[in-house]
Amino acid sequence: MNNHNALITHDPHRRGGRACVRDLRISVGDVLGWLAIGLTAEQITLEYPELSVQDVRACLAYAASREAHEVRVSSAT
Repeated sequence: MNNHNALITHDPHRRGGRACVRDLRISVGDVLGWLAIGLTAEQITLEYPELSVQDVRACLAYAASREAHEVRVSSAT
């Protein structure tokens, strides 16, 4: 699941330090948003040829790993 480490980068001077794909100006959030509206990895790579299907999968793996480290707070009763 950690194969995304080499493809997802953080640069404080690019996109406000958000996680991006390979130092491009395309953020993980951008890719996840496109997937959320129903685009396939293949459609995304046709629209953005600088991305690969592997990049899209790396964005999903990155999001999954962040979710796996979720902190849960119980409500006070």
